[in-house]
Amino acid sequence: MAVDLPFEKPLVELRVKIDELKRFTEEKGIDMSEEVATLEAKAKTLAEAIYRDLTPWQKVQIARHPDRPTTLDYIKGIFDDFIEMHGDRSFRDDPAIVGGIARLGDLAVTVVGTQKGRDTKENIYRNFGMAHPEGYRKSLRLMKQAEKFDRPVITFIDTAGAYPGTGAEERGQGEAIAKNLIEMAALEVPVLCIVTGEGGSGGALGLGVGNRVMMLEHAWYSVIAPESAAAILWKDATQAQRAADSMCITAQDLLRLGIIDTIIPEPFGGAQREPATMIARVKEHITATLEELMPLSKQQLLSERYVKFRQMGVFYEQEVEILQD
Repeated sequence: MAVDLPFEKPLVELRVKIDELKRFTEEKGIDMSEEVATLEAKAKTLAEAIYRDLTPWQKVQIARHPDRPTTLDYIKGIFDDFIEMHGDRSFRDDPAIVGGIARLGDLAVTVVGTQKGRDTKENIYRNFGMAHPEGYRKSLRLMKQAEKFDRPVITFIDTAGAYPGTGAEERGQGEAIAKNLIEMAALEVPVLCIVTGEGGSGGALGLGVGNRVMMLEHAWYSVIAPESAAAILWKDATQAQRAADSMCITAQDLLRLGIIDTIIPEPFGGAQREPATMIARVKEHITATLEELMPLSKQQLLSERYVKFRQMGVFYEQEVEILQD
């Protein structure tokens, strides 16, 4: 069953009316084609108006839509011969992060990503895509294996953040993420990171240090979720929309700020409307980007990645002359 977002309500109501008129035509045999055509034209205009000028908070809602393709959907649609690997060789397997080896055409690759569920049962199993430290240690194990066998690394990011529970903290959540950042920065193979939905805090950054960082058009990526930011700034999590509007968390903001390299366009209305189209577009971008990165030497890959991340957050001071009366 399709899930409609709050801001889509006027459009949904209009489509319900169109469906009612079509049913009335079928049941009563009365020609309502002109009325249907008028309403469909109105619905098209309304949809264009809604999706043309989405606010940051509306993009957050789209990014969280339960029907958006997951990491496993992308793996299934993009790669061949995927073999999933489990465990961090230290504590346990974390289902919130999936990864393994696969083929992209004739190229062997390592794929890692956060995985959400489709329903309540699966979300509980996947911990809603919020990884424990063993998830990040598993991902690092796979990335170091990729480096050993000279395979490029591709990561998919869709998480509200790393799991903040007591057990995760006891097992070194912060250390696990920090080690991923250090080690990913030094991997001697091409690293490509794609934010497909939510890019929340260190939970996202733990898979986000790459030569190229891409985002889907309606994804978000930030040091903190809007609700958490609102709870800190205004002591009121219901002010999330206000926070989102001021945090520069959209793909468009982050491209302008130099945090990401590419925006991957989504189908009209979002990736959840046409998952197959979205997966095909992501595959095109992965293929084209790897063609750019594969010829680079190890030193070039490291230098490029170093410069890319060192340039983030650079600011300039300008002296201003103060006029006195």
